[in-house]
Amino acid sequence: MIPFRHTPATTVAIIPVLNEAKSIGKVLDDIPRDWVDRVIVVDNGSTDNSPEIARAHGAEVYVEPERGYGAACLRGLAALPEETEYIVFLDGDYSDYPEECAALLTPLKNNEADMTLGSREQGTREKGALTPQARFGNWLATSLISLRWGHSFTDLGPFRAIRRDALDQLKMKDRNYGWTVEMQIKAVIESLRIQEIPVRYRIRIGQSKVSGTIKGVIGAGTKILWTIGRFAATLPSNPR
Repeated sequence: MIPFRHTPATTVAIIPVLNEAKSIGKVLDDIPRDWVDRVIVVDNGSTDNSPEIARAHGAEVYVEPERGYGAACLRGLAALPEETEYIVFLDGDYSDYPEECAALLTPLKNNEADMTLGSREQGTREKGALTPQARFGNWLATSLISLRWGHSFTDLGPFRAIRRDALDQLKMKDRNYGWTVEMQIKAVIESLRIQEIPVRYRIRIGQSKVSGTIKGVIGAGTKILWTIGRFAATLPSNPR
């Protein structure tokens, strides 16, 4: 296995994990080394050996004790090497296809986009990989964004890539379920060049921390809608 830690680390992947011992090794092994120089895994309170497995498969591991997807992502951003130009976010449950990092990064490196989003709706999905409640939540959230800010997204999926200078413009703050929708709304307002890329999606290994529980579904849905409402009231409707 070719190790990560290429120098300079211009392209870095950030992967939040929480009890992903059965999947994180597969995720790391499938990340294309010729596209991603370094991987930062942020452990968000695992009680299994996810951190040890991640290290064994070439990742740098950091700990974020505050539970929350956004908190883990922000911890990963704080650990970025100074020379980083491109950032990929993906999940550690092997639901994404890590080899598709290349498809997300290509428009950025060709200066055709500032942010790319992996669209599970435009791509192909294993039966049962995206639950009905997740699909409805995506539809509702993206419809509200379209009504308020005039940009049509098809998904709020976590698999995405962005130029570091573009991400700096967004001044991300959300520390839990509102992370992805905050990024997409702010990207529209800041007039970033956004592309949605069709991606494949499979049934995750293990239980979803969001759609796999009633508490997670309610918590995520409430926070996403609250985030959209807050931004609708406080941020401009027209892109800059």
